[in-house]
Amino acid sequence: MANHKSSIKRIRTNENKRIHNRYYARSMRSLVRKFRGLSDKQEATETLPKVVSLIDKNAKRGIIHKRKASNLKSKLTKLVAKL
Repeated sequence: MANHKSSIKRIRTNENKRIHNRYYARSMRSLVRKFRGLSDKQEATETLPKVVSLIDKNAKRGIIHKRKASNLKSKLTKLVAKL
């Protein structure tokens, strides 16, 4: 266990941030998974901007890397075009 007050506080804040980031990463992943399961092109076209927006927000917050975000957006856009 840490001895200094500041390191104890750092451990506490890191745990809170980890839980916060995990929540947003999981919600993004589940939304992407649902999106990939869509088979209707109209519905996928309407849902794509919401998914892309969530991916961008997570990249901006540093939850996922910006290149991972762009790869995800690219793959999802290709998927919509293929439907």
